[in-house]
Amino acid sequence: MAQVDARELTGRHVFAITVCAFSVIIGVNITLAYQAVSTFPGLEVSNSYVASQTFDADRKAQQRLGWTLATSYDAGHLRLTFRDAQGLAAPVKGLDVLVGRTTEARDDTQPVFVQDGGVFVAPLALHPGKWMLRVQATAPDGTAFRQRIDLFVKG
Repeated sequence: MAQVDARELTGRHVFAITVCAFSVIIGVNITLAYQAVSTFPGLEVSNSYVASQTFDADRKAQQRLGWTLATSYDAGHLRLTFRDAQGLAAPVKGLDVLVGRTTEARDDTQPVFVQDGGVFVAPLALHPGKWMLRVQATAPDGTAFRQRIDLFVKG
């Protein structure tokens, strides 16, 4: 039978094991915190207090428009359909759309839309997963229509 060298577990050994374990834990936490902060897209608005002062008035003006927005994505094309309160094509004067991931800004893009019979269409290649659309449209009278939409692209 082979003889086993059984050394005594001393306080130094326990201290070294504890320091190594906590070093691994702290190292992983620092790495994860850095990754979270470095990929975060940033602020929604530059000054939340100033934005809050007009929020209610902007929301009521947008609700008076009576617009609804429907989105669809297929065959490499993103479609936005704006409808007014009567269900007709809404008279969109200006359109600005940001498409990206909710967790990082690396994939953010602003596609160019072409109006096709009341529907705005943009060619866009989206990988499977969850995407965020930040839509800002303008009515002929200058009223802003803003909506954030989650879009799920199947694989």
